[in-house]
Amino acid sequence: MPPPAQQSNSLPHWNIPNFVLRVEDLDHEGATIFLDNVKPKEALKLAVEASYTWLYTPLTAPKHVKTITLVLRSFDGVAYTFGTHVDKEIHLSLDYVVGSAPRVKDEIEGVLVHEVVHCYQYNALNTCPGGLIEGIADFVRLNAGYVPPHWKPTGGDKWDKGYDTTAYFLNWIERRCGRGAVRRLNAFLKDRKYDTKIFLAVAGDSVDVLWNTYCQELKEQYEQKGLV
Repeated sequence: MPPPAQQSNSLPHWNIPNFVLRVEDLDHEGATIFLDNVKPKEALKLAVEASYTWLYTPLTAPKHVKTITLVLRSFDGVAYTFGTHVDKEIHLSLDYVVGSAPRVKDEIEGVLVHEVVHCYQYNALNTCPGGLIEGIADFVRLNAGYVPPHWKPTGGDKWDKGYDTTAYFLNWIERRCGRGAVRRLNAFLKDRKYDTKIFLAVAGDSVDVLWNTYCQELKEQYEQKGLV
């Protein structure tokens, strides 16, 4: 009698692009800090896998990105991403790296997760609001475990404020509707122009109703904890 088949615990086989590192100033303190704390190939691979894990399935994951180039240089700000359909370029500020101690490794890797999401996420044929684009990127960062100390769900008057504000809202939708809700939201942004009705399709309510419900739940939680 043959032995029972063993279940495979292997991770999905994602399409990993070629990675290129360019350091424009090796004498900069930030370059030394980066290279002492981060393995760029591993960090970028982790970021690609996080993007795939939270926005796609092995069957739907896009394969168009062939190269991601990480450029380390001095400039004001944190990071930004641009490029063609197949070649993406992420610029990371060495000045920001210097200012990210003492949690520099987690911060750099978290920023890279955010920026790599921009290489892969859909944008409703360039009509998606910037706040939702940035919120989806930080949603992936949140679920990849790179949460900066200052992040917390706060609510407010705008669901599409972007970044961590929108990320926590999307995370609430993910919990409310089940894993894959934000993946479905991203899929709706693939080949059609943006319309808030996508929230009705994904989460069963208008985005305004969802946001008001989310903010009310946050308020009640903070009141129970005596934080209001």
